[in-house]
Amino acid sequence: MARLHPNPFRATGTLPDLPPGIPFPEDDVAPVLHLLAQCPAAGETPLVDAPDLARVAEVASLSLKDERGRMGLGSFKALGAAHVIARDATETGAADLRTALAGRCYVTASAGNHGLSVAAGARVFGAEAAIYLSETVPEGFADRLRAQGARVVRAGAHYEASMQAAAEAAQANSWTLLSDSSWEGYTEAPRILMQGYLALMAEVVTQIGRPPSHIFVQAGVGGLAVAVAASARKAWGADVVIVVVEPEAAPCIAASLSAGHPVTTEGPVSSMGRLDCKEASLIALKGLARDADAVVTLSDAEVEALLPALDRAGLATTPSGAAGVAALMESVPMRAALGLDEDARVLAFLTETPG
Repeated sequence: MARLHPNPFRATGTLPDLPPGIPFPEDDVAPVLHLLAQCPAAGETPLVDAPDLARVAEVASLSLKDERGRMGLGSFKALGAAHVIARDATETGAADLRTALAGRCYVTASAGNHGLSVAAGARVFGAEAAIYLSETVPEGFADRLRAQGARVVRAGAHYEASMQAAAEAAQANSWTLLSDSSWEGYTEAPRILMQGYLALMAEVVTQIGRPPSHIFVQAGVGGLAVAVAASARKAWGADVVIVVVEPEAAPCIAASLSAGHPVTTEGPVSSMGRLDCKEASLIALKGLARDADAVVTLSDAEVEALLPALDRAGLATTPSGAAGVAALMESVPMRAALGLDEDARVLAFLTETPG
């Protein structure tokens, strides 16, 4: 059942107990837009009005940022790792960027589309990619990675185990580790990666017209959510209510905010596979402690129940991609606490394509 977890740090302006040196997320989108302007595959994704869903949710409007067509990869993740790799390529000063990173290998673990972004970025700029997958990731996704030229390695029963294997491989082979999470001693690459996600919010600001009153954004380790939150605060200030959405099987951000320090959660495998992360990115946790108002946790069944309605509306996505919209639909018991009413203007995100 959907459950509301208020962020205790938002009202007080304090922060959780984090290791020293964890930075806040970036909020400067200009370098990202400069790189994207040079990318032939770059293109603005649409902001879609969903009036039928808004009526069901009893809000004035629902705007969906539709990331399902981003750069042909079907996910906002195309803006992340590929942004880091593109920046690395331009910093070489090479005349031909297509071979700028020849001889270099990027390695990561992935539960989904982050791996595609690494693989695609590496291929474009002449590098190699090694993507570590846990046992729970479908073989069909492994095939999509191979189609981008990546080497696929199976390691561990869950995402965290595959991430540890990727980190060990980076150390052993002098490869470049490119995680979409961050931890003590590993912050620079993920900070730049999360900066890439600011581009989608820069688009929203120009597309939406009247600012939203509420934002529902899903989180795995928290990279997208923290970029959305930082951008929203910069563009629209303190009044917009920002709600982070997590699977109840992996409530790492909710649990960490409640405890006042990073918490590793435990739980069953969630059908929201790309959100099924048991440890939050520390950069994301710091930024969300500052900027998010609350976290909503959802069951798999609550999200899966919404998928047919999205499909009928021409908005087919996955459980991970639908989580933010599902949280809005399941928000009836918490409407007063969130300030949701018939005048609310809601922004949410379709983060990936099905299949």
